[in-house]
Amino acid sequence: MLFFPANELTTKQNYKFLTGSIIPRPIAWITTRNEETGIVNAAPFSYFNVVAKDLPLVSLSINRKSAEMKDTAANLLQQKEGVIHIVNDELLHEMNQSAASLPSTESELTGTNLALIDSQAVSVPAIKAAPLYFEVRLHQYVPITGTDEKIISDLFILEVLNYHFSESLFDQEKEYIDALKLNPLARLAGNTYSHLSDLVDIKRPN
Repeated sequence: MLFFPANELTTKQNYKFLTGSIIPRPIAWITTRNEETGIVNAAPFSYFNVVAKDLPLVSLSINRKSAEMKDTAANLLQQKEGVIHIVNDELLHEMNQSAASLPSTESELTGTNLALIDSQAVSVPAIKAAPLYFEVRLHQYVPITGTDEKIISDLFILEVLNYHFSESLFDQEKEYIDALKLNPLARLAGNTYSHLSDLVDIKRPN
């Protein structure tokens, strides 16, 4: 086995080792709104997962860039709500374009053909073409600090208020989401994404 002490690596090396090892990662394509300007922001993040089920909670970690909080994080702290979309191949190009670093005065959705739709419980609109999305509200915010006590990442625990599923992928009788019909994109390292394939079923022990 090759051995690398993490504290002797550069930030870039740690990033490459983490994102190349913890795969595949689900993608949260989240829309938020700037409270002051009303501009709708859209950005994808792959530091995303489930936290709890009794109260439906998900986590979203947003790394800072040059110590500055990103627009999505600032919007979540200000307005305390958003919409998380799960992405498939049909939305790959638009999602990738929304990863561009733009000023807060410009929406990542400008120049796309994506239509927005009103949400039920939050003021932030959803991307209509998404096959699955959650309306979310801020439950807890945790600033993550580094060894020098400076904030390096903004961690959000978000409560799911409403679920929206495309009828084509949801079995209403069984309340089952068909993973292969959803066919979500997952993040690997670098510029690479992956799909579901070769599913394996195995019964858990009691």
